[in-house]
Amino acid sequence: MSIIELLLKEIEQEARTTRKMLSIVPNDKYDWKPHPKSMTIRQLTTHIAQIPAWVTMALTTDELDFAKISYTPDPINNTADMLTFFETSYADGRASLEAANEAQLAEPWTLRNGDHIIASMTRYETIRVSIAQTIHHRAQLGVFLRLLDIPIPGSYGPSADEMQG
Repeated sequence: MSIIELLLKEIEQEARTTRKMLSIVPNDKYDWKPHPKSMTIRQLTTHIAQIPAWVTMALTTDELDFAKISYTPDPINNTADMLTFFETSYADGRASLEAANEAQLAEPWTLRNGDHIIASMTRYETIRVSIAQTIHHRAQLGVFLRLLDIPIPGSYGPSADEMQG
C-alpha cells in the first residue's frame, strides 16, 4: 500500500470519528466555553471542521505565514451547517490527496510567522500534523461536551457512555 493510500485510509477513519463528535454539539451551546482562556465551542468546532482542508494547503502551497494572513472565519451557528462545512473541507483535502503523487510528499513545507520559522517539514509531515491536530482538538471538544454532560461517542473503541448505555 502506498503512503498516499495509507494517508487516505487514515483521514477517512478520522473523518468518521470527527463526524460523530461534531454531530452531537447542541445548537444552543455554540457560545459556551469552559474557561476564559478557552475557545468557544463555535471556534473549536469551526477549527476542527476546517482542518481536513489543510491537506490541500500542504500539497498546493510552500508555506503558511501567519504574518501575511488575516483569519476571520464566517460564524457557523448550528450543527447542520458545521457538518456541511466539515464535509466540504474533507472532500477538498481528500481530492487533493487523491490527485497527489508520492514525490510531492517529500517536498518541503514551512509554517512561519514572518521571519520566525515555527516548523519546517515535508508535505507528508504537514499532512500528519493536520491529522494529529484533528485528533487533539476533537479530544478537546470531547472534554467540553463532557463538562456539559453530553454523552460522548467512542473514537477508537466504545466510550464510557457507550459501555454504560
